[in-house]
Amino acid sequence: MKKMKKYFLVLFVLFSSASLSGQNFNDALRLSEPGIVSNARALSMGNAYTAISNDLSAANFNPAGFALIRKLEFNIGLNYNNYGNNVTFLGSKRELSNNSSKLNQVGFVFPVATYRGSLSFALGYNQLKDFNRALSYEGFNQNNNSLIQDLTSYNDDIAFKLALSYPLYFLDPKTKKMVYDKDTTVIKGKLNQRGKTIQDGGINTWFFGGAIEVEKDIFVGGTINIISGEFNRNKEDFEEDIFNYYPSSVLLDPKEPASADFKSFYMNDIVNWDIAGWDAKLGVLAKLNEMLNLGITIQFPRTYTIKKTQTIFAESRFGNASFKLNPPLEEATEFDIRTPYEFTFGTAFKNKWLTLSADAKLIDYTSMELTAGLDKWARTQRNQDIKELFRTVLNFNTGAEYLLNELGLALRFGFIYMSSPFKDDPADYDKKYITSGFGYLISKNITLNVGYVYGWWKDFGDNYGSGIARTYQDITVRNLITSLNYSF
Repeated sequence: MKKMKKYFLVLFVLFSSASLSGQNFNDALRLSEPGIVSNARALSMGNAYTAISNDLSAANFNPAGFALIRKLEFNIGLNYNNYGNNVTFLGSKRELSNNSSKLNQVGFVFPVATYRGSLSFALGYNQLKDFNRALSYEGFNQNNNSLIQDLTSYNDDIAFKLALSYPLYFLDPKTKKMVYDKDTTVIKGKLNQRGKTIQDGGINTWFFGGAIEVEKDIFVGGTINIISGEFNRNKEDFEEDIFNYYPSSVLLDPKEPASADFKSFYMNDIVNWDIAGWDAKLGVLAKLNEMLNLGITIQFPRTYTIKKTQTIFAESRFGNASFKLNPPLEEATEFDIRTPYEFTFGTAFKNKWLTLSADAKLIDYTSMELTAGLDKWARTQRNQDIKELFRTVLNFNTGAEYLLNELGLALRFGFIYMSSPFKDDPADYDKKYITSGFGYLISKNITLNVGYVYGWWKDFGDNYGSGIARTYQDITVRNLITSLNYSF
């Protein structure tokens, strides 16, 4: 009879978000939502760079800007990121942060001598996105719900093998035999719940780009990006009977004497992605006059192939015994995700001392799509979820740069506003970033740029179920990017 549980385990793999989670809309969003990492100058100007793009970061913003570069140029940059999360769970607060430091940009721009106009090519590496995240929670859940009960509701083997649940049977009137019905558990909430999740990794691109001046002061460019990266998540959850609601007189499995005097349940869910893909971007930049630029870009959908491995370790402890998931539950899957188009419009005003810039980016998140992996029916359901849950957004970036030529110094400020992609989210869930920085001319050909960003927004997550074990999160992000530009 128990063999039927394998079928339910497969369903659990596909549909549960608490443990063995199949690919879903969160995976598509993780890859589709733009990151903010760029070079130090662009970031300190709020990434409002579509109508500027006169350095290596044109690969990120507007490849037409490569044609504005008249000298051979080398750029290298480092990114430090701090992600802080202040979590409220069942009235209790906990805070956790996670740091990362990475090379975020390196590459060359090669101008080509031309009889008229300009022509340039670029080659390099960019960090497209950082997956650095952290979350910690703890609180006593006095209600009738728990992760154990959630696992049991899927009739999975985790709770069963740890003597936390047991099967129910019914008499089949036709065959006169006992037939497996479902799993049940004695646990009815009243547990202390705590846990921690750490994420890291990122998306990187190796790009080749070029741009040409097709008419006087009108530039067209494009880039091809080869994408690689990784995503790692380590999630730990504990449930503990700290008030002895399940004493030695209570068996969680009636056929297992060692399941008396329940103490705790622990589950460690480890996910690793190997990310590969490609994309392309086209851009146009026009100098309307000596003071005003306009820029337009089209980011074509990125196509990602994800090779995912997931391993779950779990253990239960009782008064005189413990049970472990042995061997750990392991799964390897592969799936493809296609991200939305991104359309960006930018303008920049410049005089002798001051540059002001602004960008607007349009993204239709309902066009995210799982294109391979799962069966056709399940994939259709996930894509339908995307269309029902997400919306089209317009993100805004503004920036300013003020030159102090006598000091060889440039002061920069900016603001980034990224609307939540979920329908009906309030403004608290939109991502806001204040940026600042400076550039210093070390010598005639060498410039040091430093950019700093502070971001904040709210979020929430469900440890299991929907709305019954929810973490309310106040998130802050700090980035410090330093880059060095050398013009030959």
